Amino acid sequence: MILSVSLTFSFNNELPKDPVNPFYSNSKPLVRWFWFATRIDKDDIRYQLDWVKKNNFGGVEIAWLYPLHRYREWFIKDYNRNYPIDTSASKWLSKEWIEVVAFAKQYSDSLGLACDFTYGTAWPTAGPNIEKKYGTQIYGDTSFEQLLTFSWSWPENMRVINHLDSNAFKIYSLPLENAFKDCLSKKKSSLFMDSWEIKLNAKNKIWTPGFDSTFFINFGYDIKPYMNIGLDSFPDVRYDYMLLLDEYVTKGFYLPFVEKCKELDSWSRVQCLGSPTDVMTAYSLVDIPESEAMLNDPNYSRIVSSSACLSSKKIVSSESFTCMYGFPATYLRQEQTADLKMVADALFSNGINMHVYIGMPFNPAGSDTIDFFASCYIGPGGSLTEELPQLNSYVEKVSGYMQLGKSYTDVAVYIPYEDAVMKGALPKEKQRVWVWGEYELRYAQTPNELEGYHPIWINRHFIEKSEIKNKQLVVGDARFNVLYIDVDYLDLRSLRKIVDHATKGLKICIKKQPMQPGLNKSPEFSQLYNTLIQFKNVSFDFNQLVDHPPLVSADRLPQYWCREDELGNKYLFLAQWSSKNLVYPVYSGQSFMKTSQNLNLSIYSNGKQKNLKLKFKPYQSILLKITPEGKVKPIDISYYPKDPIIRPREKQRMNF
Repeated sequence: MILSVSLTFSFNNELPKDPVNPFYSNSKPLVRWFWFATRIDKDDIRYQLDWVKKNNFGGVEIAWLYPLHRYREWFIKDYNRNYPIDTSASKWLSKEWIEVVAFAKQYSDSLGLACDFTYGTAWPTAGPNIEKKYGTQIYGDTSFEQLLTFSWSWPENMRVINHLDSNAFKIYSLPLENAFKDCLSKKKSSLFMDSWEIKLNAKNKIWTPGFDSTFFINFGYDIKPYMNIGLDSFPDVRYDYMLLLDEYVTKGFYLPFVEKCKELDSWSRVQCLGSPTDVMTAYSLVDIPESEAMLNDPNYSRIVSSSACLSSKKIVSSESFTCMYGFPATYLRQEQTADLKMVADALFSNGINMHVYIGMPFNPAGSDTIDFFASCYIGPGGSLTEELPQLNSYVEKVSGYMQLGKSYTDVAVYIPYEDAVMKGALPKEKQRVWVWGEYELRYAQTPNELEGYHPIWINRHFIEKSEIKNKQLVVGDARFNVLYIDVDYLDLRSLRKIVDHATKGLKICIKKQPMQPGLNKSPEFSQLYNTLIQFKNVSFDFNQLVDHPPLVSADRLPQYWCREDELGNKYLFLAQWSSKNLVYPVYSGQSFMKTSQNLNLSIYSNGKQKNLKLKFKPYQSILLKITPEGKVKPIDISYYPKDPIIRPREKQRMNF
């Protein structure tokens, strides 16, 4: 069967029917809107929101930042821009501030635009009302504190909260909820919480009063002697410490935030990446789990989309294009649409189905001189402006199809979280500011032998929640035929459940004998493992377990993602070749593609196999609809950006 994906495409009449997004009225991308601490005029709000509407965005997320003169010496030196001292900004959360924020929300509503809000000013979570006893704490250093120096309130600093203490979050939240009540009228909004950005010298030392006594109750030994020496010397103790830390952060921060969003009749949209938690579990707690790229490689997003699938979340968003070419401000205002499409396609092929571009700085009408250094420039007068409406139409269409139904599932892969905690810090070459520990799973990759089987990550939390139906592992929206385990360490609780699943017929591939993490070892662990490998439905060889071909197979596979709707139709997105396994940072013009690429691809669906010849034209990804009867139909998602200019690669190596 030969498919030619070269149909005439109209952006306006080929969107999927019956939009299914439960949070937003369409699948258009949003843009983060940076409000710097200055005078915010209602006419300028209208001007920028009109521009957002005209350029085919679905809405904005307002994020409040420092006054521009906070970095005046840097801007003068590097950009020849002199931002004078400005004292005209309304006080943070004042009556005047609330008035302009409420106006922005109301005007967005009138245009049919979504209007989300960052829950606070800048990041990480910090407030002017946080006393030192409610600030971030580390073991053995009562002088430690982390101050937020680039917020709306600068030069007044804000203290970063103790994320382990729900009372700290309650104190932080009180003035915000009072202010936001007047800004959250009519159409529902999402409140956004950004990624975990606690100082690196707090790693392996994060603490809160009572942690040691709770630890003793849970694990039966005193952790303080190990803390005094340093947990880097005791991987098993670090594992126990991280288990309890996960519980503290979840109960002290993520759950209170989710509950607060409900109280405010809003949705929670959260980046959990970097947090000292079993991150797949943390992502499952929120309404809209959000990934981020390019500060994270796009493949990280598979963790977020896997968590969403296992917890029945329909929307998986991404903060897209952050520091795409490097940090800080590499090729700012020289961004190229083809490069953005390449990154967006990489994210689609890892399960993302909603984009929040970063970002659009607040520029008054008649001005386009204001920038934010950690993003692409999205706004009037930028290098992307001419092509933005078409790019956004492309993103809208693909997002719409990728929001249909649920993610296709076949093989569940046990994520090596236990391994990561036992390893400790990342190698120096992989660390960046806010990127430190293996437990963050920033570089986790699914096994190569599973590439065509659409592998989905699974962790202990979801293993414990799962059940077996007709010899399939079932949890959330997922039904898996095989559980694949290739780890050095496995939590005892997981192993217990896995053995129970094996007794009920689940096929399990376990590549090697794992060890038990944690200081207190149990003889039960080896007994369970020996029991597990006796089952006929358990094997070291994956090929002995699978009784069907992979969903897709080829000599060289592009990255892909598949959704399946309620009628059994599959929507297979195959990303353009340049999108595969992108790593931070991309270089300017990396998307350049001169010739088409041909691919012989086999698709196996509902017991039927189709052999296809596909042509990937320059910059093009492919979307196929596969019916329950086995028919394959191309969906036209063609969009041809301008050929990018290839700029010197060495300039892309700027790091944190």
